Amino acid sequence: MNLPSSITALPQRSDELCDLLIRWSGQNSGSANFAGLAAMLGQLQAAFAQLPGAQVETVVLPDTFAKALRVRMRPAAPIQLFLSGHYDTVYGADDPFQRCTLLTSEKLRGPGVTDMKGGLVVMLAALQAFEQTPQAAQIGYEVLLNPDEEIGSFGAGPLYVEAASRHRFGLVFEPARPNGDLVHSRKGTGNFTVTARGRSAHAAAANRPGRNAIAALAEFLVAANRLPEELPGVLLNIGHIRGGGPATNVVPDFAEALLDLRITHPGERDAVLTQLRELAAPINAREGYRLEVTGSFNRPPMERSPAAEAVFAAWQQCGRDLGLAPFSWVHAGGGSDGNNLSAAGLACLDGLGPIGDRLHSPEEWVHLPSLATRAQLTALFLHRLAAGVFVLPSQP
Repeated sequence: MNLPSSITALPQRSDELCDLLIRWSGQNSGSANFAGLAAMLGQLQAAFAQLPGAQVETVVLPDTFAKALRVRMRPAAPIQLFLSGHYDTVYGADDPFQRCTLLTSEKLRGPGVTDMKGGLVVMLAALQAFEQTPQAAQIGYEVLLNPDEEIGSFGAGPLYVEAASRHRFGLVFEPARPNGDLVHSRKGTGNFTVTARGRSAHAAAANRPGRNAIAALAEFLVAANRLPEELPGVLLNIGHIRGGGPATNVVPDFAEALLDLRITHPGERDAVLTQLRELAAPINAREGYRLEVTGSFNRPPMERSPAAEAVFAAWQQCGRDLGLAPFSWVHAGGGSDGNNLSAAGLACLDGLGPIGDRLHSPEEWVHLPSLATRAQLTALFLHRLAAGVFVLPSQP
C-alpha cells in the first residue's frame, strides 16, 4: 500500500505530540476561567496559524468574554469539510487536578488529555500531515474550536448552524471510546430546575400550618428518578438539591433541585416533559404547595445517518489498511457539538479523537500511541477523499 510519507511518519512524532498535549493540558481552560481560556486560545491560534495558507481568526461569542477560534483553508475547493473541537474543560481554575502524570510509557493522566485537548492534538497533527499530500488542494475545510462546549455551547451554537450550510460533512474530534470505537449517535441533553414552594411555620405548631417544600420536592424526585425505567431511551440525573435554612425548627417553604435529562430520539422530549408534569400535578393539587419544572433541552439528539454510515465504512477501511486494531461505532450518552451539527442538517462522524477514559474526573487518561494513530486515520481518510478513492455521499 502506497501512502504519503507525511502520513506514515506520524508515529515517529509520538514524543512531540505527547509533549504538545502535556503543554496544552497544563494550561487551565475551565469553561468559566476566561483568563485561562484566553491563554489557551493564544496557544491554539499560534499552532494552527502554522498551517500554510490558513486563514485564522477569533470570533467573540455573544454574552461572554470567551472567543472561538476559526481556521479556514481553501474555501473555494470542490470538497468542503467541517472539523469541530472545543478547548474548554470541566476543570476550573481552583480544581486540584491541574497537572499531567505519566502513568506508564503509553498512558498519561491529566486534565482534558482526552476530552478534548488530546482531540485537538489529533486534529492538528492530521491536518499537518494531510497538507503535505499531493491532492490536498481538492479539499477545503473549516476548523471551529469552541470555548463553551462543556457548559452547553450556548454561545457557540449559532456558529455551528451557520457552518453546517456551507459544508458537505462534519468531523468531530471528541474522544474515542476506551476500546477504540467511534460514535454514530448521541443523546440529546437538557438542563431543568424543579422548584417547590410551601409555607413556613414553627415546626411544633399545634395546628400544623406549615407546608414542607423539601418533603414535597423529595416526593417528586423519588418518582422522577424512576422515569428511565418507564422510558428506556431517557436518562435522568438529580445533580443538586438545596432548600430550607440553618434552623431545623422552621418548616422550609422553599426547595430546589437541578436535573440533567438525556433523550435518544426527538419524540422522547415531549414524553418525558409530560411525565414530569404528571408527577407534579398531585403535589400542586394540595393546598399550600406549588411545584414547577422549568428549563429546556439545549442539544437535540444526534442520530445515525446513511451519509455517516458510508463515511464510517471508509474510515474502517483506512484503519485496516494502517494495520490498526479493529474498531466499531456506538451510541453515546454524552452530548457534543456533533448534536448541533446534526440538528443543523450536517451529517458527521464523532469520536475521532484519541483513545482514553475517565472523562470529567481526576483519573482522566489518554492512550498516548493513539494520538499518532488516530491522526493517521484522519489524514489517510482526507488523502483518499482528495484523491477520489472515496466519494462523499449526497445528503438529502
